[in-house]
Amino acid sequence: MTCGNFISTVEGRLDRVVQEKLPELSRSHIKTLIEDGKILFKGKKVKAGQQVQIGDEIEYQIDEPKDLEVEAQEVDFDIVYEDDDIVVINKPQGLVVHPCQSTKDGTLVNGLLFKVKNLSGINGVLRPGIVHRLDKNTSGLMIVAKNDYAHNALAKEISEKVNFKRCYIALCEGHFKNQEGRIESYIARDKKDRKKMAVSDSGRYAITNYRVKESIGKYDLVEFLLETGRTHQIRVHCKMLNHPIVGDDVYGHGEKGLNGQLLHSYKLEFLHPRNNKVMSFEVPLPNYFEDFLNKKRTTL
Repeated sequence: MTCGNFISTVEGRLDRVVQEKLPELSRSHIKTLIEDGKILFKGKKVKAGQQVQIGDEIEYQIDEPKDLEVEAQEVDFDIVYEDDDIVVINKPQGLVVHPCQSTKDGTLVNGLLFKVKNLSGINGVLRPGIVHRLDKNTSGLMIVAKNDYAHNALAKEISEKVNFKRCYIALCEGHFKNQEGRIESYIARDKKDRKKMAVSDSGRYAITNYRVKESIGKYDLVEFLLETGRTHQIRVHCKMLNHPIVGDDVYGHGEKGLNGQLLHSYKLEFLHPRNNKVMSFEVPLPNYFEDFLNKKRTTL
């Protein structure tokens, strides 16, 4: 365990002041430490948004990393790229990203531990290396950090919304009024169902840009570019526009022959955390997605 304290030399939110002093910690890790009372402001537990003035005392207590309790297992997914800092993978539909209460093993994390030697420890013992997530039934590209330096750099890219680009393809019900546009709302946990998200004035700001690529019968094939990364963001925004994603039985309805929504993360672009080189990756639509599209095209 590492304990210490410091006198702030800057003003601002507590979480930002701590990150400036302890840059090896991610914002999410700092927020967790504050919530757990491991970071104190003037000797008291406060919220991450507490305003700090120059001269205020901040104490911190950081536990040593725990031994990983997740078993390494052989899990089916493709590694698209790997170096000493990052791994880019193509996640298949149906694969849960990390262990949770309902899924203890057989996750992407179990598979990463089997295939990759090192992973960052910032997100704790259940989410090593996980910088961002995809829903269980969303397929496509994800980036994983192999060390804490890369994890922090990538997390900063995502939070600053400048260099990190995530592009998706989805098949949506109905036809969009405009061929391209920008969807803005606030998204929070659904008050009636905690497993779902919903548009809510009390939520976090979310921005999704879209462009219709093709109209196929009663569907639109749509490209989405995220500016923010809220949980279920594209799915919630599609529901908000009354164009739920085909096969989404949470925000729309299921589709015979499909095991989940036709939503695919087909492109990732970001600056490499070590050398700032632009990295860009694309993967094709999964076979089941293409087969569904071709079937609908032939019935026109």
